[in-house]
Amino acid sequence: MGGREFGHHLGLPRALSGLPLSPLVVGYGDLAAAQHAAGLRHLGEALAPAGGLRVLDGLYVPSGPRARRRVDAALLDGLARAASPAARVAELLAGLHRRDPQGPRRAVLYQLICLLQEGCPVGELGVHPDETAALVAAARLRPTLDRRQREAAESVADVWERRRLHRVRVLVERLPQGDPGIERLRAALSARSATVEEALAAAWRAEERGEPDTATERYLHALDLAADDRRALRGLVRIQRPGPQAPLRAELGSDHIELEWERAGSEWRLLCLDRTEKGEARVREVPAARDTAVPLGTTVRYAALPLTDGRVAGPPLVSHRVLFAPEVAGLELTDGPGRISGSWRRPPGAEEVTVELDAAVRPDLRADGFAATGLPAGRHTVRVVCHYRAPDGRLVPSPGVRATHTVHPWPQPVHTLTAAPDGDTVRFDWTGGRGAEVRLVVWPGQAPPPGTELRTADLPPAAGAPAAGHRRIAAVSVLGERALAGPVVDVEVLRPVTGLTARRLPGGEASVLLDWPDGTSRLTVRWDGPDGGGERTVTAHAYRRGGLRLPVGPGDVRIRATAVPQPDAVVVTAAGTEAVLPPDTAIGYQLVRERRRLRGRSRTLLRVTLSSPAGGGGPEVPEFVCVARSGTLRPRSAADGTTLLRIPGTDLTRHGTVEQELPATPIPAPYTLRGFLLGEHAAAVRLEEPSPATLVVR
Repeated sequence: MGGREFGHHLGLPRALSGLPLSPLVVGYGDLAAAQHAAGLRHLGEALAPAGGLRVLDGLYVPSGPRARRRVDAALLDGLARAASPAARVAELLAGLHRRDPQGPRRAVLYQLICLLQEGCPVGELGVHPDETAALVAAARLRPTLDRRQREAAESVADVWERRRLHRVRVLVERLPQGDPGIERLRAALSARSATVEEALAAAWRAEERGEPDTATERYLHALDLAADDRRALRGLVRIQRPGPQAPLRAELGSDHIELEWERAGSEWRLLCLDRTEKGEARVREVPAARDTAVPLGTTVRYAALPLTDGRVAGPPLVSHRVLFAPEVAGLELTDGPGRISGSWRRPPGAEEVTVELDAAVRPDLRADGFAATGLPAGRHTVRVVCHYRAPDGRLVPSPGVRATHTVHPWPQPVHTLTAAPDGDTVRFDWTGGRGAEVRLVVWPGQAPPPGTELRTADLPPAAGAPAAGHRRIAAVSVLGERALAGPVVDVEVLRPVTGLTARRLPGGEASVLLDWPDGTSRLTVRWDGPDGGGERTVTAHAYRRGGLRLPVGPGDVRIRATAVPQPDAVVVTAAGTEAVLPPDTAIGYQLVRERRRLRGRSRTLLRVTLSSPAGGGGPEVPEFVCVARSGTLRPRSAADGTTLLRIPGTDLTRHGTVEQELPATPIPAPYTLRGFLLGEHAAAVRLEEPSPATLVVR
């Protein structure tokens, strides 16, 4: 049974005499991640998926019914080439075996004992039955590690590989005494730390003697041995203090600090140096050239160390100190009458933004800008400062952004604007605008509110003589390149109504015709005469759809039409247009057939009667013409047929009723008669026609 219990020296090279407290393998984190990704409880399952794993006197897997095979590089390489979920684990174990042949066994034993101490049954771990009892007995003897101790045990090899001696010391102090591997690590740590202290002491002496090259060499040696030694790093930074043009430039962004330097193809280690709230020196690794982890309101300095094969290869590039307090972006300043206004983009994290002016004026602040009023004309300096809450609670100001801007002289505003019609034009008066040019303009769209600050080059042309239609006239005060919008007034020059005519209709009505003026929505039509007067408002739509009929009565009437102005506008009336409609005068006619008693011969008379409500005194009476047309269709005009007789208007005016016998006609019967009124006054007299059937002569 020799070698079946842990604690016996088996005589093999570097054989284990007990269960290890730490795997002590570089890259254990990657190995454990691959194991969990493959769904393995421990690394040994990648070697012997079916069980039978031996670990007492070496790492063996089953080979045939009774044979076993040592886990070596060839076995691990074969497992790595297999198409299985554990291939990546085997590949990492193969690399570990080439660096440290006992590394895979330590890692497997470390995981097995941790599982046993967590309460996992040994029968579920896949260990050969001959070794389970000894493994369980040894697990009871090895100290149980808590979470912090396990973290130290699993990471200490990586930290030692990166030569972070101070971190290794912290991790080793967490682990219990007695593990041979850990004790060897403690001894190596003590020896290397002593060498580091010697190098630091030599560097300090050289620095005091004013020998920067020797001090740099000693500090680099100490930093090479202990990559996390802040004393060596700060000594290098102190010696390599940059001049006006730092080789490592730190540029502030809104939420980061960007590092720039001549990289020359080397690997670099970036460090951020600052102090804690208690003033203690602190060094932080920066993973990339953009540092997004720097706290707001803190002052930092950066160092870039060139590396060769992961080791410091020369003195660092050092930046100037930089306060991480980003400034506002996009600062824009504009001026107004005695005023400067500013706007910006506020950086994230700023507690507040303040504005300082060279004048004794307190600006009004808002989240993204400010306004300062009461400023004299001339140049003014503005400083915009962001304030940040530092980790220690202090409110730290940024250096500030400075800008200058000129407050220009602005015109006095126009206070009031009035307008009044003056014949066919408009007279304007205003108050205010003292010392400035006052222009009357017509804005192409909505007029800006009074007091709006404008540029003279953007003003529309000055308004000329009022044209027909509605316009909104605005007063603008102008001084050089600057102007102020003023009040507005509505002016409407009414468009004239043309082509107004009227003709009488039966029942005392009149039909009105006119040319509707463009751009006019409504007209007012008024009439007056002996029978009374009236007024009617007509819309363009109603007129075009149904015309216009007025109840004027039979007497003479005067009709006028004007455009309706818009409300609250100063109105310039158009030249009046009117139509005079004489009294309702009508001419009627009819056929009268008489039979003579003596000879029995009949004759046909045409009786024409003039009627007027005033008994005469109406309009000039036109000539009456009677026209005949063959057949029973009525003549359509005075030229559509044969003229049978004419009765002058003077005869109708003198006699009232005129009867004339129809002359013999050259056209054969039957024929149809019709009367027409001719002359310039024909439209002023209404023609009353009888039934067409009574006008057929047979």
